Amino acid sequence: MVRFLAILSIAFLTASPLAWAEDRPQQDEAVASAGQAGTSRLDKLFMDLKRERNEQAARRIALRIGETWTNAAGDTAALLMGWANDAVKAEKFSVALDFLDQLVLLYPDYAEGWNRRATVHFMRKDYARSMADISRVLELEPRHFGALAGMARIFQDTNRNEQALAVYEQILDVYPMLRSAQKAMSEISDKLDGRGI
Repeated sequence: MVRFLAILSIAFLTASPLAWAEDRPQQDEAVASAGQAGTSRLDKLFMDLKRERNEQAARRIALRIGETWTNAAGDTAALLMGWANDAVKAEKFSVALDFLDQLVLLYPDYAEGWNRRATVHFMRKDYARSMADISRVLELEPRHFGALAGMARIFQDTNRNEQALAVYEQILDVYPMLRSAQKAMSEISDKLDGRGI
């Protein structure tokens, strides 16, 4: 399946969706203050990721960035994300999209919610909707290498290799040690140069 879909294990919470909507102003304040602290932490992690030349160490930094993105919106978002992930594991993509639709409605500035929904659309080969969600992710977090990887794959799958190559260059600017992006760039470059099979 798609590599950048991380599986979360989330504890079951008993609050109703209506209660979540009523609590949203408090949640939004908490998310905003956590977001400010998270931004400086993310900036440092991204600097470390760009400088790191050891593949394993870079992967660990990337995982910490992914965890920071995932945890950016609090318990309600984590619950919806967990339910969506369970639905994806069961290959109930429509159910997953229902949860993710609620997630992006409640948290329109939560990049990872849009990214997960883009991933589910990608898994369904609904590239237009996936690209629309990826665009929103990149508005919120231009360094989102997972969303960029999804965009590059869509370009590859639709034979737009020049665009894919440009996106892989963006990924490697953010995450230079991402071997899958290095390999894809090499393969596409060979293909464009007429050396590919």
